[in-house]
Amino acid sequence: MTFSQAISSCMSKYGTFKGRAARSEFWWFVLFQFLVFAAVAMLNEKLLALVQLGLLLPYLAVGARRLHDIGRTGWWQLIGLSGIGLLVLIYWWVQESELGQN
Repeated sequence: MTFSQAISSCMSKYGTFKGRAARSEFWWFVLFQFLVFAAVAMLNEKLLALVQLGLLLPYLAVGARRLHDIGRTGWWQLIGLSGIGLLVLIYWWVQESELGQN
């Protein structure tokens, strides 16, 4: 999946937590978010907060779909709230896809 395909897919599935997301889709969207946040942060901090809020739901959705792709439930994203849990999530997000359905 290319950068533009990944962004298009994530934004069209804005709040869709069902299904699967490939590694490339997830990581391209993470890169897109980083670039958007960096660009907006240079402009205005209040605008940055709105953009972050606007991209939160698609980030959570693609994260849940990525976890579905490796055979885990999207609820595992809650461990990211603890500091060390984010490392576990990153490890899972880089795993290869499992064959089969969710």
